Amino acid sequence: MHEEEQATIGVIGGSGFSRFIEDVMEVSLTTPWGAPSAPIHVGTLGDRRIAFLPRHGAGHTIPPHKVNARANLWALRELGVERIFGPCAVGSLRADLPPGTFVLCDQLVDRTSGRADTYFDGPAVNHVSFADPYCPELRSVLRSGAEATGIAMHPTGTVVVVQGPRFSTRAESRWYRQAGWEVINMTQYPEAYLARELGICYATVALVTDFDTGVEDEPGIEPVTLAQVFEVMADNVERVRKLLEQTIADVPIERSCSCAGAAGDVAVVPPA
Repeated sequence: MHEEEQATIGVIGGSGFSRFIEDVMEVSLTTPWGAPSAPIHVGTLGDRRIAFLPRHGAGHTIPPHKVNARANLWALRELGVERIFGPCAVGSLRADLPPGTFVLCDQLVDRTSGRADTYFDGPAVNHVSFADPYCPELRSVLRSGAEATGIAMHPTGTVVVVQGPRFSTRAESRWYRQAGWEVINMTQYPEAYLARELGICYATVALVTDFDTGVEDEPGIEPVTLAQVFEVMADNVERVRKLLEQTIADVPIERSCSCAGAAGDVAVVPPA
């Protein structure tokens, strides 16, 4: 790997989020778990080296249940990435979190099925703690970045991750709201967990794009459509870029969290 292809901070998100990176070069990698979603764009932001990977492919051609998260995270680690920001679109489960709201998630509930969600498939066996899914240091920097840029951000939130690509039924959405969860998404798992297995710090900022199946007692709010999601994302992509630019500049050089040692002494063994 050439030095100019190395980066310490990664961003996984929509293709529009990469435009704050300068002097970009494209790096194509293969991994023991297949190809990542797209070639990785490596460039600079101030004095930091950044690697950007579009989660759903360069042209948004990969549905959420088909994202090869193992390849994506492994490829970023191959480039030297130690910290990852994974901004994502979410549906709101609460009336007080309308579209356009930013949520700094601190918890995650996995409701997916059948996804390749671990590097410890044998012969190496490990059980990695995931009690707190998101890196506290990166969450703190994101919170400070939002304050510095004047972006209002809900400071906590649980994201329930569903399989997709379909949206929820009304009964499912009601169930999630009754459980007390704030937002719903299709890609945070296993992305966040695989980062933990690799000892990579990971945090997300969730952009609310819709009200999932609507809001009870407010019949004028209709269930989500894909067109609505894309419209809100397009309207807010500049705010997300602004937040990432501020946040990345403030990331400490040295890590003070425990993410790096989460897997203990058990090494990941790639498949033969």
